[in-house]
Amino acid sequence: MDDFLAATEAAVSRWHGVTAPNEPARRMAADLAATIAAFTALRGTLAFEDEPASFEAALRATMEPSR
Repeated sequence: MDDFLAATEAAVSRWHGVTAPNEPARRMAADLAATIAAFTALRGTLAFEDEPASFEAALRATMEPSR
């Protein structure tokens, strides 16, 4: 997380020209790091439906009738 915080502070400094954020901003960056880690842990475990045709069928069912 320290690497993430350092990279975040460097990016803020580079893009916005301000110094390291205050303590609430550091906590928010830590929360963001935890969120990124949680999504990374899910990588490879989530998949689209096996039958993508069902999505097309749903679109056709909700399509307005042509005039």
